[in-house]
Amino acid sequence: MFNQLKTAMLLGLLGGVLLLIGGLLGGQQGLIIALVFSIVMNFGAYWYSDKVVLRIYRARELDVTEHAHVHRLLNQLAKKAKLPKPKLYLIPSQNPNAFATGRNPSNAAIGVTVGILNLLTDKELKGVLAHELSHIKNRDILVGSVAATIATTISFLASMAQWTAIFGGYRNRNGGNIIGLLALAIVTPIIAGIIQMAISRSREYMADESGAKIAGDWKGLASALVKLEKSSKQFPMRLGGDASAHMFIVHPFKGRSMMHLLSTHPSTKDRIERLEKVQL
Repeated sequence: MFNQLKTAMLLGLLGGVLLLIGGLLGGQQGLIIALVFSIVMNFGAYWYSDKVVLRIYRARELDVTEHAHVHRLLNQLAKKAKLPKPKLYLIPSQNPNAFATGRNPSNAAIGVTVGILNLLTDKELKGVLAHELSHIKNRDILVGSVAATIATTISFLASMAQWTAIFGGYRNRNGGNIIGLLALAIVTPIIAGIIQMAISRSREYMADESGAKIAGDWKGLASALVKLEKSSKQFPMRLGGDASAHMFIVHPFKGRSMMHLLSTHPSTKDRIERLEKVQL
């Protein structure tokens, strides 16, 4: 409940930043433009983000005869979670990882990499699949898409503000404030990014907890997280980019920021400590 409330507050704050920069950039008209732009982008993200991300990572759907034990595990967990079984996709990467995507539980998919299937035991894989099912059940894909879209809109408006200030097109009642507009252009994308990443971390904690309950065991997921973090550093993802890093169960790319505020994922240590307190 706390993480859900935290997510709602952070989304509200992110929306507030969007309205602030839209209003400052163009008054009431700018505010309306910002809202319309955000709504259109959210609509696109809601309907097409799953197809885009699966294509980016060259995922192919796994037939039920392929990796039959993975299909069996996913089917058992989906029934326990009272969800339709998501489509299962294989990502051709040695980076051990997984993600969930799709606009709702009836149109969901889970992607697993070749690396994760080679690395984890069935008990550990069960924990990972339960974690991804939790993202689907908690509507995290929608929340993440909305947060990413708003943050992208803020960055776009901030870029507009920067060019407006450079070319002297900004005027307020006092005759203009170019320094203030430039500060706005620099600071607001950073604030938006921090809020978006905080939302991502909050949803990861929720998925860990509810995933452990679906699996009926927290130790499998905890063991998997330790293995995934270590091996992911040895075999970083070569597909995609940082914009989709928040989707994965562990950060898949090199150059992860050491600053907690700028991380899309909680530390493995923190996640395991919270898992140990889950009441099954």
